[in-house]
Amino acid sequence: MASCNSFILALFIALTFSSMNVSIAARHLLQLPPLPKIPMPPLPSIPNLPQPTLPTVPTTQPSLPNPTLPPLPSIPTIPTFPTVPKVTLPPLPSMPSIPTIPTIPSIPFLSPPPATSSP
Repeated sequence: MASCNSFILALFIALTFSSMNVSIAARHLLQLPPLPKIPMPPLPSIPNLPQPTLPTVPTTQPSLPNPTLPPLPSIPTIPTFPTVPKVTLPPLPSMPSIPTIPTIPSIPFLSPPPATSSP
């Protein structure tokens, strides 16, 4: 695991130094005097191409023949199943009643001693 971390660190340092060299080279290029303009050779002229004749688009559509479809097949009938007698469930047993918890008598707390009056 340590070798992976050291490799990543070395890669990061290499990328940092390479980007520093690129920025110094870019600054050097910006400080150079402008280059003289080089005359461009004339471009050849584009020859005239013959115009093809396009066929005309028909304005009306030909009528299509009406196909005759075969009759739809009849839907098969589903056989009837015999009736099943209705099942009745026995009634649920009644839940036993929860006994009541007796109340705990309250404990009388002693009242605090009377405060002594100070002169």
